[in-house]
Amino acid sequence: MFPRLLPRLLAGLLAGLLASQAQAGLFDDEEARMRINQMRTEFSARLDKLEASSRAQLELADQIENLKAEIARLRGENEVLSNDLANANKRQKDFYVDLDNRLRKVEPQTAAEAPAAPAAPVVADPASESRDYEAALTQLRAGKFREAATGFVAFTKAYPNSSFQPNAHFWAASALYQLKDNVGAAEHYAKVASQWPDDTRAPDALLGLSSTQAARNDTAGATKTLERLVAKYPSSSAATIARQRLKK
Repeated sequence: MFPRLLPRLLAGLLAGLLASQAQAGLFDDEEARMRINQMRTEFSARLDKLEASSRAQLELADQIENLKAEIARLRGENEVLSNDLANANKRQKDFYVDLDNRLRKVEPQTAAEAPAAPAAPVVADPASESRDYEAALTQLRAGKFREAATGFVAFTKAYPNSSFQPNAHFWAASALYQLKDNVGAAEHYAKVASQWPDDTRAPDALLGLSSTQAARNDTAGATKTLERLVAKYPSSSAATIARQRLKK
């Protein structure tokens, strides 16, 4: 009887072993799929992190370039300020030298001998003109923007024929912009660009005008001004900054 049961017993053991192996294989496949999915998730997370890091680096590089351009522009403005101060001082000294020479020529004559001079139009005193301009520049360099704005605006009205008019309007606009008076700043920037288009400050005036427009959320106006700047003054440093702004 035992020999007859042996084949059945072996068959049962074999079937159990196959079932056990099948279950083990199924478990291994499921675990493998879980591991693969987990690896995919980890890879995607790492990829997203890498892409975010790359974007951050690109944005940082762009910001650095913009800061470099802005620093270069500010350095240029500082050089112009220093040059303006030197010119104002020289103009004042030249005035005093000229005045002294004129007085020396007149001194030998008495009041009776002196010929009657024809009436002449009122001319602004160059010494006062230089002094007032220099005073406003000094306030601007010291960071006293309110006093500087007041001084430059007063200068533009007191000396309408001054050769300092373009710069006075430009610096008035710069001071007003620092005070967040974007409307007032835009008015003076626009006047420089339109009335003195050949002046060295004209490109920077357009750049400043676009900044005031952007500050007032006039994106279309700011873009149009930047495009005008690039088209009219393509080789200027202001145009380089304008191109960078237009890319954004």
